[in-house]
Amino acid sequence: MKNFLIAENATSPYLKNPSFSGHQTFPFRYTWLKKGVDAVREKSTVFSLEDASVTLGVGKNMVDSIRYWCGVSGLIKVKSNQLQLDLREKGGTRQHKQFVLTELGKAIFGDQNRKGFDPYLEDPATLWLIHWKIASNINQATSWYWAFNILKKNPFTLSKFKEELSEWTRQQKASMRPVSPNTLHRDVNCFIRTYCQSRYNSNAAVAEETFNCPLVELDLITELPDNNGYAFQRGEKETLPIEIFTATLIAFWDVCFPGRETLPFSDLMYKSLSPGRLFRLDEEAMVIYLENLEQLTNRALEYGESEGLKQVYRRKDLNPMELLKEYYG
Repeated sequence: MKNFLIAENATSPYLKNPSFSGHQTFPFRYTWLKKGVDAVREKSTVFSLEDASVTLGVGKNMVDSIRYWCGVSGLIKVKSNQLQLDLREKGGTRQHKQFVLTELGKAIFGDQNRKGFDPYLEDPATLWLIHWKIASNINQATSWYWAFNILKKNPFTLSKFKEELSEWTRQQKASMRPVSPNTLHRDVNCFIRTYCQSRYNSNAAVAEETFNCPLVELDLITELPDNNGYAFQRGEKETLPIEIFTATLIAFWDVCFPGRETLPFSDLMYKSLSPGRLFRLDEEAMVIYLENLEQLTNRALEYGESEGLKQVYRRKDLNPMELLKEYYG
């Protein structure tokens, strides 16, 4: 059964082409993902057109940022059967890249055939799903992936964060040119502002740069007092529904352990791309979710303990889209 959450091949535990740019230093804003998805639905080449700023109502750099975040979040993708559209202009050929909505983009924001689950990002469940897509995207959001899947220190300082991220990237891609300190600094700063409140002078005019990213609501990272760094908030996540947890658990299973019928508790808690790591759950919170799997999935997934080994058993395939439909109703 094709898993729509990983159909676009963005979710992978392997680093191929790391990226530390594309967002133009802007975390996404509440209206940006809907703007981008709506614009692509109306015109597939919108991000290549000169009037994209007018269409989206933002500056040129923000147009690029909207395109980046819609792609990293798995909401749009380059059209597979016609990657570029040739348009004749002044005797030459100009390449215009076409985008289409993914199944996830259609599910959240809707299309001509159905209403979206949550097009205005009013439900924190949708933010958890978008966070999961970003933090599992190793090649387009490398800093985000590394922070949630690889980084072990907690709390952490930005200097150590950048140093260890750079070293890890070199280890994964020995042939890659070193990332410039300025590029890495801007990327890590954008990562922090994706999850932490923006700082700005209250006397200054309100600017786009001061708006908080919706993912701040998830309270995954907090800034420590006296500029002593940052800390991940591990524990219960009251706004994370079991349906979203289970949909991502299945995606993790399909990516990392295809064909396996059981998964140990330790993998679900601590392995890269696992719900425990990406949602920063503690073991008590994880057990609560797992104990409810049997009822939610009609025994497709079951959690049990035998001879001291805690495991989840997969009795039959389950479509994650059905879980989303059940939650959003």
